[in-house]
Amino acid sequence: MLGDAYLKCIGPQCGLEYPIQSTNVQCENGHMLDVKYKNKPSTKLKEVFYKRRNSEGSIFNESGVWRFRELLNFCQIDTENLEECSKNLVSLDGAEGRQSKPYRMSKAAEFINTSNENLWLQPEGYNPSGSFKDNGMVTAVTHAKMIGAKKIVCASTGNTSASAGMFAANEGINCDVYIPAGQIAPGKLSQAYQFGAQIVEVDGNFDDALKESLDDAKNHDGYTVNSINPFRIEGQKTIPFRALEYLNWESPDWIVYPGGALGNTSSCGKALMELYEWGWIKKIPRIAVINSEGASTLSDLYNGKFEGEELRWNKGNPNTELISRHYDSLDSKGLKPKTKATAIQIGRPANILKGLRALEYTKGVVTTVTDSEMLDGMSVVGLNGFDCEMASGASVVGIRKLISEDIIKKDDVVIGILTGRQKDAMLPVNYHNDPNNKFAIPPKS
Repeated sequence: MLGDAYLKCIGPQCGLEYPIQSTNVQCENGHMLDVKYKNKPSTKLKEVFYKRRNSEGSIFNESGVWRFRELLNFCQIDTENLEECSKNLVSLDGAEGRQSKPYRMSKAAEFINTSNENLWLQPEGYNPSGSFKDNGMVTAVTHAKMIGAKKIVCASTGNTSASAGMFAANEGINCDVYIPAGQIAPGKLSQAYQFGAQIVEVDGNFDDALKESLDDAKNHDGYTVNSINPFRIEGQKTIPFRALEYLNWESPDWIVYPGGALGNTSSCGKALMELYEWGWIKKIPRIAVINSEGASTLSDLYNGKFEGEELRWNKGNPNTELISRHYDSLDSKGLKPKTKATAIQIGRPANILKGLRALEYTKGVVTTVTDSEMLDGMSVVGLNGFDCEMASGASVVGIRKLISEDIIKKDDVVIGILTGRQKDAMLPVNYHNDPNNKFAIPPKS
């Protein structure tokens, strides 16, 4: 088992490899890295995973991440040896990913204008910190523990700070969180404080905060846990793992995500590539990424709205100069990402290249929705008895838009990912106090 896992540059023309203990988030040529595995996992593991739903007292079977530990065994341990698991794998008592699975929501299906049988929505807000981030943070912090890191570092607009602070506190290590001053939901920021993280306010937006956090990690012995960390991506692969397992490994036609830093897009693409290569699935679902109109970098580039060129992975030869020119153009015009959906208020997606790779592999699409539409999507999910944050509403209204444009067909099976739970108390209050909103239920006097 030792020697099975390693890191490899995602650029086909580069392909540099590094040992699994490396803390590099890029190769020496500046390209992103993947965690790779030499051995092909047997499909017989499907039955093992199913049996682990009866955890028999093991938090690692109960965990919605570590239940699939053979598919992300970068620690290269005996995965059936619970003593080894306890020594190596970080877990919050098995809570990460535990309750995450697809649900049918009839009111959302009616709003989207599709059949209830074909629509599944998967809430990731049941994770202990309230968002999908715990799926990847638990694996990133596992690797940090593996290499003996004393401090983890991240930039955040909210959800990442809560997750990083929670796992750092649980493991007894330090955590520095860089935030864009005044641009983070108080409910999310309060969690980071509660977990004892050191908050560092940055005069700028998320992209500025990320740059400073990376400088901190590089120059002050920190360990980066943002999604540019390839081990974060490994844990987030379990979101589609759970969805596919629930559908008995029969692929849906589409998997739909909100688009921010594009870690979810990247992880889903990597999961689907691996599962198809391993023979675990026979059909590759298409990925749809939904940007906010106010933070539409990927959509603008992918759909040719900047300089008329449609940005593509191009088999590992993306036009990175086009990306740089777009960023320079935004800077010259003083344009910053702006949306009330702070979780996806990101102008420079750190995982844009891995996201492009995922979109190419799955014949994916990218579109945008408005803040008003996302609030409608958030609210109709609530009317089904499920709680989600505004950014998660992007999945709901994105599916609705793509069906109206006949890109998603009405008989397609679709899984929409609801990335987090509501933590900004005033968003739904303000929404329902305005009788002009579609699903508003104003108070009576």
